Amino acid sequence: METVAPINEIIDVIKESGGDAFKFCYQCGLCDTVCPWNRVRDFSMRKIIREATFGLTEIESEEMWRCTTCGNCPRQCPRGVEIIEAGVSLRRISTEYGVFPSPVTPVRGVSASLLGKGNPLGEDREKRADWANGLSVKTFTAGMEILYFPGCYLCYDPRLKKVARATVDILNRAGVDFGILGTRENCCGESIRKTGDEELFKRLAKENIKTFVENEVNRILVSSPHCYHTFKNEYSEFRVNFEVVHISQYLFELIDEGRLELSGEYGKKVTYHDPCYLGRHNGLYDEPREILKKIPGLELTEMVDALEDSFCCGGGGGRIWMETVKGERFSDLRIRQALDVGAEVLATSCPYCITHFEESRLALEDGEATEIKDITEILQEVI
Repeated sequence: METVAPINEIIDVIKESGGDAFKFCYQCGLCDTVCPWNRVRDFSMRKIIREATFGLTEIESEEMWRCTTCGNCPRQCPRGVEIIEAGVSLRRISTEYGVFPSPVTPVRGVSASLLGKGNPLGEDREKRADWANGLSVKTFTAGMEILYFPGCYLCYDPRLKKVARATVDILNRAGVDFGILGTRENCCGESIRKTGDEELFKRLAKENIKTFVENEVNRILVSSPHCYHTFKNEYSEFRVNFEVVHISQYLFELIDEGRLELSGEYGKKVTYHDPCYLGRHNGLYDEPREILKKIPGLELTEMVDALEDSFCCGGGGGRIWMETVKGERFSDLRIRQALDVGAEVLATSCPYCITHFEESRLALEDGEATEIKDITEILQEVI
């Protein structure tokens, strides 16, 4: 067991790092019963909380890095323990001391990339807007209706660039006056904050806020639920207030106002996966489903573990960058649930979810029986 100070001092460090909520836990274990990890292996958040209460945290252990911050356990806790915040406080200690177990070491490279290039993928900042080549996308200027902020993965990842391009196609057809910031964007910082690097998060946030203010941004359209959550709920810590809209909300708005007409048919059976940071964290369940219901010919069916009980893809809490061994991937189980309801298409609205589902789909023997689509990609086919 690795300790960084005598036990009493560890308790003080945990409190200073935001983990004081541990003391309210009375070890009922409800957090463990709903944790997605216990579908694939033994894992106990209750044990981690208990050890932290007595200053016995093993900072070299992978266990405290397993939490995907899916939000399922806090809504079950009868004492209102802020379990996610408490868990992140432990990661802050590890980050401060530079102690990372082997599966977590990729976070070091991610941090360096975020610091130097503004994205976690090691890509050049100068190429951040290359995804928009040939699409006649304007640079955002003051007075435009909306700023489209695609986020890091949609700017750089080959699969997810398709989502950004589909989004722009839809916005153009609807006559939306929008622009992008391109090379002036930074990562929103949500995931690196969940790994415990508070200083880097604040740096990214302040740089983004400065850019938004200088460019007189009022309304921000995002594709990632993680960007949505951070801009809407965490940037307010810096005494700013931007109107933040997730793409599923905005597409519903465009259809409802008659600015976007659905003329084609989509004759497939579709099931929708609720991303944790769109659903449980922010309560957005209806708009994505209402969009899908309006598409002619589309048959919408629900998987088990839907809505508030949605099963996490495994990418939150910074785990999008960490190693997860075969047999322990939540996304494998989610693909199986989609296949079990006969879905030809598994739809969602989150880049992390799409990334994990695509990997699982290719790894599973019958995974190719279902397609993975963002709702914008489906909508693009029928307008």
